[in-house]
Amino acid sequence: MPIYLVRHAKAGERTESESDHLRELSKGGRHQAELIAARFAAIPVPRVLSSPYLRCIQTVEPLAATKQLTVETSKALAEDQPFAAVVELLLEVDEHTVLCSHGDVIPETIAALCRRGMDIVGPEDWRKGCVWVLERNADHFVTGSAEAPPPKK
Repeated sequence: MPIYLVRHAKAGERTESESDHLRELSKGGRHQAELIAARFAAIPVPRVLSSPYLRCIQTVEPLAATKQLTVETSKALAEDQPFAAVVELLLEVDEHTVLCSHGDVIPETIAALCRRGMDIVGPEDWRKGCVWVLERNADHFVTGSAEAPPPKK
């Protein structure tokens, strides 16, 4: 039962926006978002959840649009949030759900899942736009594998 945890695509520099919550994807990041959507073309995605930060929402908007879904925001996926809330969310969602978060949250969440018995298959990847495929068996995560991010163009 796979669930997908996506790190947001390449965003503009922190100094370009008055509020970090409103920082948008760069041109390369928008290209990555389109490629992320294409990656899920054959997968029956039932829900798309995102951090409320604009760059995360923009990362999964093309995917949501292709699946005729609305991006749902969750504070649990926001920067500086504890991993425990993300783990809870991962346990609640249906298979093939896509969640988008940040570079501080995802490694902590993966580490927490490993402490609970999940095995990482292949190399770890924390780069912007990477997709973690988390295989869940009921309320236990069995394996996690990282897919390299799409090119920024």
